[in-house]
Amino acid sequence: MNTLQQYQLWLSRATDDPDLQQELSALCPETDAAAIDDRFYRELEFGTGGLRGVIGAGTNRMNIYVVRKATQGLCNYLKGTDLPQAVAIGYDSRIKSDRFAREAARVLAANGITAWLYPRLEPTPALSWAVRYLGCGAGICVTASHNPAKYNGYKVYGSDGCQITLEVAAAVLKEINAVDVFDGVALCSLEEGLADGRIRMIGEDCLEAFLDAVQAQSVAGGGKLDLKVVYTPLNGSGLECVTKILGRIGIQDITVVPEQEHPDGNFPTCPYPNPEIREAMERGLALCEQLRPDLLLGTDPDCDRMGVAVPDGEGYTLLTGNEMGVLLLDYICRKRLENGTMPERPVAVTTIVSTDMADAVAAKYGVELRRVLTGFKFIGEQIGLLEAGGEIDRYIMGFEESYGYLSGGHVRDKDAVNASMLACEMTAWYRAKGMTLADAMRALYAEFGCYQNSLASFTFEGADGMAKMGRIMDALRTTPPQTLAGTPVTKVVDYLTGAGVALELPRSNVLEFQLTGSKVLVRPSGTEPKIKVYLSSRADTLEQAKAENQALLDALTAAYLN
Repeated sequence: MNTLQQYQLWLSRATDDPDLQQELSALCPETDAAAIDDRFYRELEFGTGGLRGVIGAGTNRMNIYVVRKATQGLCNYLKGTDLPQAVAIGYDSRIKSDRFAREAARVLAANGITAWLYPRLEPTPALSWAVRYLGCGAGICVTASHNPAKYNGYKVYGSDGCQITLEVAAAVLKEINAVDVFDGVALCSLEEGLADGRIRMIGEDCLEAFLDAVQAQSVAGGGKLDLKVVYTPLNGSGLECVTKILGRIGIQDITVVPEQEHPDGNFPTCPYPNPEIREAMERGLALCEQLRPDLLLGTDPDCDRMGVAVPDGEGYTLLTGNEMGVLLLDYICRKRLENGTMPERPVAVTTIVSTDMADAVAAKYGVELRRVLTGFKFIGEQIGLLEAGGEIDRYIMGFEESYGYLSGGHVRDKDAVNASMLACEMTAWYRAKGMTLADAMRALYAEFGCYQNSLASFTFEGADGMAKMGRIMDALRTTPPQTLAGTPVTKVVDYLTGAGVALELPRSNVLEFQLTGSKVLVRPSGTEPKIKVYLSSRADTLEQAKAENQALLDALTAAYLN
């Protein structure tokens, strides 16, 4: 069936959502062929992170039919296993997130699988918690994380509360591909499911138990924290849980950025609702200039990422994900040693694209640092392996450069509720020493050297864009650079073929180019039509390291990415 036939089929059959009918009816096959092709040239890819795409009509969009089909495939997979026949569902503030969550529940219930549905939007880590708390065989979180407002997504979790493995994702995808989007999906009404108990609302006990588990990860040693905090949930799902956990540790002076307080999937003040991006934090920074708090916290729409700004001289400076990662690692180690809670043979986990400074910090405290592929699910897998070996207490922290942190095994995904609590505790601890977190970071640079990490993203939209991404990766793999910015490439590591890989990792489409004192990693994003370039340099000053990164990026761009 070609794209025009697909369009005509959807025009006649996709009638359950008026928004889809309006969008399809506005297209003209004669004049809008490219727009029709973009909506139907492929099915939205179900990868290891589930689905993520632009909201709209078509097989290559996020809509109720794509969600129903994916859920039917998940049902068919679950029914072929001995896993509990129950699924927990959470969602965030994004456009249609609540509708997609309900549609997933309807499909699950029609297939005889109990659907546990959060009654209101909650953070992604609260969904990871609910999967295990309720004894479910899987979990679904409707979110596109930090993507722009036009996106939504559908993450799938295993019974361990971790995003599904590569093998399970492949098995679920096989089932999804066998489902007819209109005629192959079982569906009951929400009212029927609620009446007979096939659809159940997740109770307050589950959320309170999640907050108890987060609070149990405190390393502050008790007592109430007297801090002044500005917080922005970026119009997402973090408001309830973050303010509750800060209240539990005694923080009462919390000012929420008013324009970004309430859930709003349009994200009117920040087109890219990502605490990694300065623009998203500008309203909070402006409020900091008025209120002069000890800390600015920002969480993304599904509250699994956390960004921080701290006083630095007359103004406030934003810490990077790598900086916060090494600060937290150092702080947790210090406090655990001070409290006598450091386990034997402690383990921390980070990713192959995160800062090498973590190795130096971990070595100082005798911590084994494990590196995994990009994606917090791989950190979650390491926690699961430790738990399976009866050694869950060895895990003390995991982080990734993209602002994801987790200090305990209570969930198996990054947790901005947990991270917000720890950031406040760490701020109070350093303040007692007369230092800000900016001062603390400078002290770590002075001790370990100036590591600078940079990220550049190159976007390639549409079918042609995906093909171009493939050509770029092929060129880098078959004819890798011999030098970059005049510096010889000493080693090429190919995580797809395994060439040069010293770690036991799953195969992944990532290339690493090592140079003396620097390295460059290139990978296509798993959730967006982008190629990401990670650059890392260590020098005597941050300015020198930044300059080295920029020179490497310029050389790589000129040779391969134009």
